Amino acid sequence: MSTPGLHEITPGVHAWVQPDGSWWLNNAGAIHADGEVVLVDTCANRDRTTRFLAAVAEKTGDAPIRVALNTHLHGDHVYGNVLLPDTTVIVGHTNTRQGVLDDFLLRNTPPVWSPTPNWEITELRPPTLTFSSSVSVYAGTTEIVLRHPGYTAHTVGDVVAWLPDSGVLFTGDLVFNGVTPLVAMGSLTGAQRSVDWLRTFPVTHVVPGHGPLIPATIFPEVLDTHARYYQLVLDTARDGMTRGLSPLEAGLACDLGEFKDLPDQERMVLNLHRAYAEITETPMDLLKAMADAVTYNKGPLHCAL
Repeated sequence: MSTPGLHEITPGVHAWVQPDGSWWLNNAGAIHADGEVVLVDTCANRDRTTRFLAAVAEKTGDAPIRVALNTHLHGDHVYGNVLLPDTTVIVGHTNTRQGVLDDFLLRNTPPVWSPTPNWEITELRPPTLTFSSSVSVYAGTTEIVLRHPGYTAHTVGDVVAWLPDSGVLFTGDLVFNGVTPLVAMGSLTGAQRSVDWLRTFPVTHVVPGHGPLIPATIFPEVLDTHARYYQLVLDTARDGMTRGLSPLEAGLACDLGEFKDLPDQERMVLNLHRAYAEITETPMDLLKAMADAVTYNKGPLHCAL
């Protein structure tokens, strides 16, 4: 399902879908049970977060938001935290809290997107309750299990929100459905490992971090697609390094094949920067990688905010 808005996918479990899932257009969620709400992520700016919260309030009879979960540190999933009630407890991985505290994009947005994102938010609100491996939170009697894979993947603090009673899995940005995956602030090898980890959940419905909702019947295929993309990045990086090419040069020479029509193709260069850094065991220059992505794209990256 790719239509915008709040969708009830099982009783009391709602997904907020923002097509087309490209830069800054994330999915979020709300679990409503026994007169209270737990959110899964917020949105990138004031307008989109306000609309999300209004839709949740309408659907739940303005039930109080007791807890909000952050699946990882990126702004499209956490900037809207600041608009939540002061009484809402925000939960996330320890590394996600630190990542939000270290964020530089909100206040010093580099000129790489067009138009420049209109945040209408100036302050950051990180998780205040953190964990390192797993923790359960509850909307009434409905359990939501937060689990970290045990290694860096999309970011250093990814968690999924798993509802064992209904089989709904909110993957955060471990899954991009119909959108180019991104591992620039994470690990290529960790992202590859996470594909098999995600297969272990007996899902009925999957809410990806970006892109259309995923029925259980096609989730294995979506994961297979991720595995092929990550292998393409790794193969391109190894070939590029053998040939003495920079990540940008390797990206420009890469045939994207089945991935050529996905939004945000320039992420290949960002992902190659990460792959090169991992292979050589050297730090990655994120700002250089972003500048190379603009060069690859022949101009600023598309942004709908």
